[in-house]
Amino acid sequence: MPPEIAPVTVRTAVDEVVDRLLTTIASGEVSVGERLPAERELARMLGVSRPTVRSAVAHLRGIGALEVVRGRNGGHVVQASWAEGSEEAVRRTLASRWDEVEDLLDTRCLVESLVARTAAERRTDDDVAALREALAANEAAEEPADVRRASAALHAAVDTAARAGRLATYSRQLLAQANQGLPVEPYLGRLTDRSRGEHRDLVEAVVAGDADRAAEVARTHFAITAENLRALAGR
Repeated sequence: MPPEIAPVTVRTAVDEVVDRLLTTIASGEVSVGERLPAERELARMLGVSRPTVRSAVAHLRGIGALEVVRGRNGGHVVQASWAEGSEEAVRRTLASRWDEVEDLLDTRCLVESLVARTAAERRTDDDVAALREALAANEAAEEPADVRRASAALHAAVDTAARAGRLATYSRQLLAQANQGLPVEPYLGRLTDRSRGEHRDLVEAVVAGDADRAAEVARTHFAITAENLRALAGR
């Protein structure tokens, strides 16, 4: 008997978008209770047509990953962080391009360490006040969406203190390239305490003008993203 040969599986653009959105949700880039970007914006971010996004989103509703919420603040809201097919989607999305993802994130760690170093060297009294305010908001945040916003605001305050806009923009571009085209930081609840501790260390170093320490903390802190994605990819 001739050997059996498995049929070729042809993956469509919709399949690819489903995988990328499931990976985005599983990695915490969009948490339970948060909305996905609007259809037009998702299509732009992912480089596909709106009908492709529409079909992918319909599939995610069907497996319980998303639900439709009506009203002014409505849209497609994440209902489950881990749905049917999530494990396979994550591995397909990340494992197939892991070397590229790891290189992007490693470069981002280096860029962010330079931003932090520069912030420690250039911070003003106004920057110090803004950093302390951002740190207090970060400490007070509890819900995933609030934690994400507070973290982003804290890092924006560091960017402002550095006065190196091109570096900050480059870092966001690197993150978007690694994170399925979405320029948002992955979030997992189990990493919140570690992240907050590193935020405190980072702000303290920048405020104190300790450039070496600020660079070291930033490099360690931004490695969280790589560790999170590595675990999801089974690396």
